[in-house]
Amino acid sequence: MNKTAQIKKNHQFIVFQKLVVVSLLIGFLSAFLGISLKKITEYYEEIFFHEVSVNPIFYVIFPVFGLSVIYFLRQYLFKKKENKGIKEVFESTQSKSKNLPTYKIPSHFINGLLTVIFGGSTGIEVSTVVATATIGSVAQQKENVFRKYKTELICAGVAAGITALFSSPIAGILFAVEVISRKVTRAFILTNGIAVSIAFGLITILKEEPLFTVNVTTWHLKAIPYFILLGILAGINSVYLTRCVLFFKSQFGKIQTHYYKILLGSIVLSISLFVFPQLYGEGYHAIKMIFGTSSELPLTLTLALTFIGILILKPVVTSVTLASGGDGGVFAPSLFIGAFLGLLVASILNTFFNTQVIPVNFMIIGMAAVLSASIHAPFTAIFLVCGLTNDYTLFLPILAVCLISKYTAKMIYPYTVYTYSPSLIK
Repeated sequence: MNKTAQIKKNHQFIVFQKLVVVSLLIGFLSAFLGISLKKITEYYEEIFFHEVSVNPIFYVIFPVFGLSVIYFLRQYLFKKKENKGIKEVFESTQSKSKNLPTYKIPSHFINGLLTVIFGGSTGIEVSTVVATATIGSVAQQKENVFRKYKTELICAGVAAGITALFSSPIAGILFAVEVISRKVTRAFILTNGIAVSIAFGLITILKEEPLFTVNVTTWHLKAIPYFILLGILAGINSVYLTRCVLFFKSQFGKIQTHYYKILLGSIVLSISLFVFPQLYGEGYHAIKMIFGTSSELPLTLTLALTFIGILILKPVVTSVTLASGGDGGVFAPSLFIGAFLGLLVASILNTFFNTQVIPVNFMIIGMAAVLSASIHAPFTAIFLVCGLTNDYTLFLPILAVCLISKYTAKMIYPYTVYTYSPSLIK
């Protein structure tokens, strides 16, 4: 009996050792992929955005060129295999036999990069999530002992990728729990803890700066009713984004010839980008700009109409980008919409009601609130946005507003772009 127990104990120790080693490897590779994609995208997006600013003719050329290159890569390099985004990750974790094939790593890396740098109005986050999930999936196929830890190893890749993008290991783990795994096991804690530690170590060594440099000093209790209003509006806006993505994917799905999709998508993108250059790429350049000028911007009719136009059009151009073959998701668009919504609400309150609220606070809380409602993951949104700004001053109001926005969105429409399936609707 003692011998059997000893053999079992030895076996468990060997499994533990192997899980530690594979988690270290997944964490490093996923973080390296996430950092590389972020850096390359930032570098080329800045160059290309400067070009369209100088020569507006590129507003026409870039979208059609980018979407065409992605289409030909899918056709000839990736053998006509579609990218379904995070739904592919769900399908893999819910099936014992279905795994994420290795080609998804270069496919999502390249297509995510091309989509954003050529003006596609989405972000690289979902491309990173699927590519890093594939690293975890490939790793678990290497040894039979890993098969029972498939979900944990996929989540380890995703958590490390999110950590690398947003400098927040807590957001990485929470996203893996709230969106993908939905449960926490001891193996999950071990594998994901190691993976995000390696990812965070790597971004610390590389001295990665927070994406947004903001100066948050305080918040006031008198602003709580206005935060609640922002949470409700964020929930409504997130539902509009979700419904737009589902509607345009459905409509574009009826077009048989793929190049017609590209042409139609490019026309919508080109016109929208020409009218509102802020919609170019993931839009972080526009968020940085309004962070820098938010306290100095008096609300004029022109500015209000610009903000409203951006809030109406962003979900449309994001949806069209994805429906016409672009790679990405709703992470960056949610942050973008939240920042502009927060600034618009704060500006209206200050201009017409003399509330003297702090616009930067509303922008940060708005970013978290729209993301929370869009992916139904409030705790991910909280730590992700706090990680983006490297500031936790607004933690409590963000927590409250993220919960309000999520449940407002769920009351209006119970699905996200990740959880919706046509079979659910009769």
